Amino acid sequence: MDFETASRAPDHADLVAAGRALFIAKFTRADGAGRPMATQAIIPTKRRRPPATDFQRLSGPDASTCRSCHNDPIAGAAGDFTANAFVSEGFESADFDTTDPQFSNERGSVALHGSGLIELLAREMTRDLLALRAQALAQARQSGAPVSVSMETKGVSFGSLTVAPDGLVDTAALEGIDSDLTLRPFSQKGVFASLRQFTVNAMNDHLGMQAAERFGALWTGTDDFDEDGKTDELTRGDISALVAFQATLPPPIRETDLSTDWTRAAAHGETLFADIGCASCHRPTLPLDSLIFEDPGPREVAGTLRGGEVADPIRLDLSNEPWAQALERDAQGRWLVPLFGDLKRHVIAGKRVDTLGRELLAQRFVERNAFLTSELWGIGSTAPYGHRGDITTLSEVIEAHGGEALETRDAFVDLPADDRSAIIAFLKSLTIAGPEIVETAR
Repeated sequence: MDFETASRAPDHADLVAAGRALFIAKFTRADGAGRPMATQAIIPTKRRRPPATDFQRLSGPDASTCRSCHNDPIAGAAGDFTANAFVSEGFESADFDTTDPQFSNERGSVALHGSGLIELLAREMTRDLLALRAQALAQARQSGAPVSVSMETKGVSFGSLTVAPDGLVDTAALEGIDSDLTLRPFSQKGVFASLRQFTVNAMNDHLGMQAAERFGALWTGTDDFDEDGKTDELTRGDISALVAFQATLPPPIRETDLSTDWTRAAAHGETLFADIGCASCHRPTLPLDSLIFEDPGPREVAGTLRGGEVADPIRLDLSNEPWAQALERDAQGRWLVPLFGDLKRHVIAGKRVDTLGRELLAQRFVERNAFLTSELWGIGSTAPYGHRGDITTLSEVIEAHGGEALETRDAFVDLPADDRSAIIAFLKSLTIAGPEIVETAR
């Protein structure tokens, strides 16, 4: 399927529809599925020898369609434990055929609904942090003395940094973000900055469908890097269509059709949620200046199509989506994105409670016990929980929190049973809309 022309003058409705078709399609060898002589690594990497089988549950390929992992309760949502992926350290130790935790970390599939809003938030927050650094550098050069600056954007603190007059930047006091100040809001460890990066990687890893922008002749010197006889398996337009579909997926909702008792309990639970400290990381809303989603985005990296490589980036105005009308706005006119997250990494396991940190491998230089705050919108639809998808109830996953969340976790455990139930009632009211709503939004 070829939507290359869509990257120049797209009809956005057609582009989104094409992306949905690619997302739910079951790819075959005729399409280029499989990668006999290429690994799942982010960096194009050759196998030493052909694999024994086309499908390999651990290092992949392990699926024929995106929907096989993102399907519960609807296409684009989360996956059950059976859909778990296995992620190697750095995504480069690519050939493994064991579940031994020395070789990979096991991950549950997360929901993609609202991901366009999440990427826009990350772009604006990255922009703000880079501006703070530039301002500190200018002040240090002018004053001739080091300048320390608090790195805060949209109410979320990422610590601080100190800039010397010669331009040297001390990042030791940064918190929850990489030293390049780029927010990476995708994957449970927060290692992908954009839907485009996530998509290019996932299509190769899980389906063996290779994007020409990374595995094509520009970077590898061949248009059939995996040696399966199929050239340019996914064009730039194909990836753009997949990005457009994911970016326009409706955000999760808050259920209103609840019984009187449930409504009352959920309202009480939301108050308790804030009172015991959950909302310090799972922030109910973050403000967004613009709903214009451009693809490629401003922080794409080598091996992913970048803005300078196209004459006219795609511009999706998400304010035209039917679901955008439900977004509230603040006094400054900014859209309030109800994600219940902060797009920041936190240490979530410690000596006393280490349930969520029992891993042996770091991932792309992110510490083993640090994870991106999970956005809680939609959590009522995405059981089971935890990074492996092996925790069956909300109460259990709250009690599994350690590290920076230990005090809040203890406060939850110490609540009377009725209050704990009220918090769970509140969380269960945050759901992903059913198929009929998604189709209406199209």
